[in-house]
Amino acid sequence: MASDAFLLIASLLVAVILLAQPLGQFLARLIEGETGTVLQRFELTVARGFGFNTDEMCWQQYTLAILVFNLTGGLLLFFLLMFQDHLPLNPQNMPGLSWHLALNTAVSFMTNTNWQAYSGENTLSYFSQMLGLTVQNFLSAASGIAVAFVLIRAFARHSTTALGNAWLDLLRITLYVLLPLSLLLSLFFISQGVIQNLLPYQHLTTLEGASQILPMGPVASQEAIKLLGTNGGGFFGANSSHPFENPTALSNMVQMLSILLIPTALCFAFGRAVNNPRQGHTLLWAMLLILVVATTAVMYAEVSGNPHLLALGADSSQNMEGKETRFGILSSAFFAAITTATSCGAVNAMHDSFTALGGMIPMWLMQMGEVVFGGVGSGLYGMLIFVLITVFIAGLMIGRTPEYLGKKIAAYEMKMTALVILITPALVLLGTALALSTNAGRHGILNPGAHGFSEVLYAFTSAANNNGSAFAGLSVNTPFYNVLLAIVMLIGRFSVMIPVMAIAGSMVVKKRQPETKGSLSTSGPLFIGMLIAIVLLIGALTFIPALALGPVAEHLTFNLVH
Repeated sequence: MASDAFLLIASLLVAVILLAQPLGQFLARLIEGETGTVLQRFELTVARGFGFNTDEMCWQQYTLAILVFNLTGGLLLFFLLMFQDHLPLNPQNMPGLSWHLALNTAVSFMTNTNWQAYSGENTLSYFSQMLGLTVQNFLSAASGIAVAFVLIRAFARHSTTALGNAWLDLLRITLYVLLPLSLLLSLFFISQGVIQNLLPYQHLTTLEGASQILPMGPVASQEAIKLLGTNGGGFFGANSSHPFENPTALSNMVQMLSILLIPTALCFAFGRAVNNPRQGHTLLWAMLLILVVATTAVMYAEVSGNPHLLALGADSSQNMEGKETRFGILSSAFFAAITTATSCGAVNAMHDSFTALGGMIPMWLMQMGEVVFGGVGSGLYGMLIFVLITVFIAGLMIGRTPEYLGKKIAAYEMKMTALVILITPALVLLGTALALSTNAGRHGILNPGAHGFSEVLYAFTSAANNNGSAFAGLSVNTPFYNVLLAIVMLIGRFSVMIPVMAIAGSMVVKKRQPETKGSLSTSGPLFIGMLIAIVLLIGALTFIPALALGPVAEHLTFNLVH
């Protein structure tokens, strides 16, 4: 089992790194605006055709453009979902969504969360899935990458206020990165057995003589961008555990690879853009080490057996509950770690059925701020925020003004960094407290005791960090949860993005100081260790008390009592 786990983790990560390097070089060219004369003319023509200004923007202009772009898309999606019964491509005659479910879903896909309080095959029309959700998957992913581009430019440039043009960045990211990769991935998934059609649902007779309905739909096209954009919202309620979304062991491996691809490539792009590849390697090593340790912990917990079943006298030396036999424990545990580390939220197993510690690790990966690769774009800029904290603390320890890439880190940057660090934990803890202190919140809990607490804590952790996965035992399709989680998702996305843009605006105007012998090295094993320690320490100090009430209490109850 140990050798199988090693080979699984090593083979996937090696493949990701090999594929991410050339993609990172291409992303660095996009950051620098090097798309070629012909393509630049095409981009300018398209942008001007829509009436967009193509001049470079300061951070306030760029932020406003991103906010207007996303909020407009979310508003259009809200009305589309409410009135989908009046729109075409609805062979199953799905009714429009209630206002609170439409609101939750629109905010969810606009913020790259893809939290789903519904089962897709029983709720949404093909038109809603394609023009509504799939389009938003592209746009929200492009928005996150665009913000990462801005922060990278802030460190690569100096003595200027120009941070690029939002409209050109969104166009380039969508046309040159997301669309081509999604097309290739869609074709691969179709070859593996993922369905892609517009047929009505099929009524069949089973071998036993019973009737069965097989859902159809344009699944492969949504599946590709769901993974590449670290969106996570599945066409079916069972997500990537459904055989029509993830039919084979090979498709499962490619899905995990696809989730990691762009976040890894952005690390290489960062190193090239700042003309110091070791800086990108430092970020990548920190992310890899945390992911490998977390994956190992989940695998160990799941192969150790389910104490719930062992207490009843059942032979449960390994916990296969909630997992697909075509994937097994190791691939399911690896998928769970990847999808929660990357802010994807897609699942090929039910996290609610993991052991107490096996379910805690994915929850904790989200609670660290989704910086272990994280969402496309958001993971990189989240990790750079932790880099600034690490540099600042190290500067205080040695009595020097903290610098990163030749730029001094002042009080303003640390205030914005503190906002980024504090906002999402506040949303998680306050939201969980509100849900547990009200009848409407407690009514949705399926399991009493510590596990029920974990279900609520996981839900708000997932929403605030824009992940989208869930402990499925919590019933959330109610006005209370739909509205509250929508608010948490909205604040969790943009209250982090705005301070990050403010930091970019502050850093880009600064002059770059020459490196001296007294400068703190921000690459190499020592700094990697410091960065990992800061990430783990902040996550631990914030959430250990809450985790102690949920998964830790559940684990101790069944392992000490029984």
